[in-house]
Amino acid sequence: MKVLIALVASVIVAQGVDGYEEKMDKIDMEALMQNDQLLKKHFDCIIDGKNCTPENKDLEKYIPEIMETCCAKCSTEQKESIVKITKYLTEKKPEFLKRFLDKYDPARKSEEKCNKLFGISLKI
Repeated sequence: MKVLIALVASVIVAQGVDGYEEKMDKIDMEALMQNDQLLKKHFDCIIDGKNCTPENKDLEKYIPEIMETCCAKCSTEQKESIVKITKYLTEKKPEFLKRFLDKYDPARKSEEKCNKLFGISLKI
């Protein structure tokens, strides 16, 4: 779960005063799930630093906080998006989750905590 939190966040979030800006709410998760090329582009940015938009590049610095806190500053809508994309990646694109976890949570320290919070299990 922590992986998806970071993924969704890294796709579009920039930190605001009390949480994350609404940019995350505006991302079209359906488009990401239906377009492998678009999904790959987002992952190339957050994993390898390639083909980043300014928003994605800025967001990289927030991934550790987002993962550590299980997206505590995320809005309800952002958390719903995280659940949706996490389920999709777990079922359809586990290789993306593995790459993300290998980079941002290699010891898998907060996976269980975030899984319980969001009611999702990552099985990769």
